Amino acid sequence: MLITYPRKQHGATLIEVLVTLVVLAIGLLGMAGLQTMSIKSNQSAYYRSQASFLAYDITERMRANRKAAQDGDYYVNFPASSKANVVSGTRAKQDLAEWLNSLADKLPNGTGKISLENTLVTLEVRWDDSRGAIQASDSDQDNTETFVYWTEI
Repeated sequence: MLITYPRKQHGATLIEVLVTLVVLAIGLLGMAGLQTMSIKSNQSAYYRSQASFLAYDITERMRANRKAAQDGDYYVNFPASSKANVVSGTRAKQDLAEWLNSLADKLPNGTGKISLENTLVTLEVRWDDSRGAIQASDSDQDNTETFVYWTEI
């Protein structure tokens, strides 16, 4: 009587290793995607922090020069972003020029608007947040962000 033993299976370990590598590769790609989103979110948060800081800066300048602020000397309406605003003239003009230069320096295409109604000041800081945009970017999508701050002087 001839006893036959089943043949040993070959290659099962190799298939297990290949499946493990595929699962690991997908996991690593997911981690890379999360890291990319985290960097974008951090960049956008940094811009918002800078906008907030710069809005508070001009507010304190206006409070220090209250009479000129109440007379409307600080009014500005989104001029083109430029780091070359000339710092001269009255204290209000100097403050505005320094503020607009800081906006252009710290924020991409940063500019601002200041309006006054009685003692209520509305500050708007605008910048291009396309680098920090989370959603998929279309060529005609507007990635302009605006930080609005209301205060009394």
